[in-house]
Amino acid sequence: MQQPKQKMPKPYNPHDRLMLKAKREGYRARSVYKLIDLNHRFHLLRPGQKVLDLGAAPGSWLQYVGSQIGSGGLAIGVDMQPITAIAPNIKTFSADIMDSAKLEEILIQNGPALYDLILSDLAPSTTGIIGVDHYKSIELSRKATEIAVGRLETRGSLVIKIFPGEHFNDFFQGLKKQYRKVNAVKVGASRDRSREIYIVCTEKKAINLNT
Repeated sequence: MQQPKQKMPKPYNPHDRLMLKAKREGYRARSVYKLIDLNHRFHLLRPGQKVLDLGAAPGSWLQYVGSQIGSGGLAIGVDMQPITAIAPNIKTFSADIMDSAKLEEILIQNGPALYDLILSDLAPSTTGIIGVDHYKSIELSRKATEIAVGRLETRGSLVIKIFPGEHFNDFFQGLKKQYRKVNAVKVGASRDRSREIYIVCTEKKAINLNT
């Protein structure tokens, strides 16, 4: 799998147009436009869905998810940082997703058994060393896929943010064994200096208990 070409970075602008647009439209962060872009491309969100958002703080993705799934849907957001209340159809919790026991406790007590969509906007604390940051990103991404194995409906969808690097292709090919469609994309709302890629996995395959 050829990774999307990376643009040359531009200087960081803390007051760029998407940040200002998010403020005008009432979103907590400019990152919401990444999810909006992905949803327009892949039609991920529908009324009544059950959605799990990993790495959800400060909550802009949850704001958009809540507006799309409606009152009949439910979104669960988890992050190490606390997330202030958003809407009646959204529940948020503080936890480290690498703490499997704590995360499982939260999901068992507060959410459905299975989700239609799992979103992972998880990112490690970066060091500036590309190889180290990539490896840490792969660890988080593998954890998200592990959660999806047990918590995602058959034919459900998984979205993962990842930093590219030497383990990218193996990780990408592994996802093809679990989902019928797997795409790696750059989104226009990513900052020019960002190396992030989103992997969109749709139509989770049924588990074959005989293999």
